[in-house]
Amino acid sequence: MPKPHPDQQIWSIEGRFQHLIYSPKGAIEGVLIDTDGLPTQFVVDAQDTPLLDRLAGLTRGQSVALEGAEEGPSPKGESHHFVYRLARIAMVDGKEADTPPPPSAVSGKVARLNYAKHGVPNGVVLDSGDFVHTKPDGFEQLGLKLGDKVQAEGPSRPLATGLGRAIEAHTVKGQPVGPAA
Repeated sequence: MPKPHPDQQIWSIEGRFQHLIYSPKGAIEGVLIDTDGLPTQFVVDAQDTPLLDRLAGLTRGQSVALEGAEEGPSPKGESHHFVYRLARIAMVDGKEADTPPPPSAVSGKVARLNYAKHGVPNGVVLDSGDFVHTKPDGFEQLGLKLGDKVQAEGPSRPLATGLGRAIEAHTVKGQPVGPAA
């Protein structure tokens, strides 16, 4: 059940992540959680990219504690369940959500090159569908080619397509990526 936050306007609500809620244009505009058998919806600001990235990384059934303020009545009609404006993700599976997730590791063969807006290679897409972002300097340093076997580690987020992850590579093939120290 909802517990009032000391502020009395922000509620901390625990439940199980059910699924993302999409806008008519396909963007993430919220989430639905199960709170003791009751659906509870949280809406989000479409411009809050870090929060959207964290939401996109959740999987069905994960335990979450979300904080938010109650949304007022809608001029479009009465809601089917409680609706809150998401302020922050407090906990995921019993761990503080503000703690950065551990680096992700991916491996596969280079299926194609990826290019920065100005036309210079800035990473590779693996046969797994994962995008390994190396930045142009890192790409040049690594000398990657089609068919190369790659293992990469670094922070990640889901790709916009929902297929694969974007890895901000810190290491590729065991080599640090970036400027020399």
